[in-house]
Amino acid sequence: MQVTFCRLRTHQWCFILFNVILFHALLFGADFVEEYFLHSLPYIDMKVLEIKDKARKLNMEPLRSNLSKCYVLSQPEICKGKNIFLLSLIFSSPGNGTRRDLIRKTWGNVTSVQGHPILTLFALGMPVLVPTQKEIDKESHKNNDIIEGIFLDSSENQTLKIIAMTQWAVTFCPNALFILKVDEEMFVNLPSLVDYLLNLKEHLEDIYVGRVIHQVTPNRDPRSQEFVPLSEYPEKYYPDYCSGEAFIISQDVARMMYVVFKEVPIMVPADVFVGICAKSIGLIPIHSSRFSGKRHIRYNRCCYKFIFTSSETADAEMPLAWKEINDGKECTLFETYYGLISCKLLTYIDSFKHFHMDTIKNNVMYLAD
Repeated sequence: MQVTFCRLRTHQWCFILFNVILFHALLFGADFVEEYFLHSLPYIDMKVLEIKDKARKLNMEPLRSNLSKCYVLSQPEICKGKNIFLLSLIFSSPGNGTRRDLIRKTWGNVTSVQGHPILTLFALGMPVLVPTQKEIDKESHKNNDIIEGIFLDSSENQTLKIIAMTQWAVTFCPNALFILKVDEEMFVNLPSLVDYLLNLKEHLEDIYVGRVIHQVTPNRDPRSQEFVPLSEYPEKYYPDYCSGEAFIISQDVARMMYVVFKEVPIMVPADVFVGICAKSIGLIPIHSSRFSGKRHIRYNRCCYKFIFTSSETADAEMPLAWKEINDGKECTLFETYYGLISCKLLTYIDSFKHFHMDTIKNNVMYLAD
């Protein structure tokens, strides 16, 4: 067998090499294209310069002195006198205290990475039920890590949540260099993420980074809950935006977005809303394929040491993942390579299965109608 393999002719070696290259191109090519070729050149005009000037001169004292108009729980002193490198705002459902406790025991327990301070807080809207509010009050008193806005926490109000929490960050944590918006179902590799932020080649301003979504068309179906009328957003495509499961903005971007919030249509999806705000301030989102977006990445220790996020992480999976990526055992280049191929292939298989099941369900619903 070995002798036969060594006697392969030149064209046979070329065929093998071609297939190896093709395999890697199919596996990693999409991420490469997204990361390097989906960016437009940023533009600067007088309006953008005016917004930057307004952002620098923001006066948030009126909000500080009248907190009860915007927040039920606000933790106004938690950032005072601190230079925070990364402020993590975890968007959580009011009744999901169990998930919040799990995050507090795993990746949300990090207070510093490489000597850079990390602050993790939970962002909530108001619950429907009074007993749930009482539980939130107890939880907040115990942990001092909950911000609760005065709006009903629902799928329709996620844009309001973005606005309220950006407003909070600008007002009460102006010394936070970066702000991570992340959903509670995500697993976050904070050490890897901080290392990435420290090694950004660009300056530490005008940062809006995540898994970039490209050329999405607005939902024009009036029967859909996500319907966006032409009067609200007339363009054929949304601008490029970072998937809402997890993205990072720098403090200066948060301030500029706060300035333009009232000028942007609110009926679009929350992550699209942020993307439109970014476009209006002349900002192009930075893509990193290490953000998972909506996908759950199949667990592999070395893969999870490299990526930043994984969506829909089960309660049972999170403690194991967090323990193993912090076990002090470094992955070799080969182990990282193998881990990325393994988890990427399995993730694609899962995506295919999910798509297949959705197709079957849609066909069943169609036949039932």
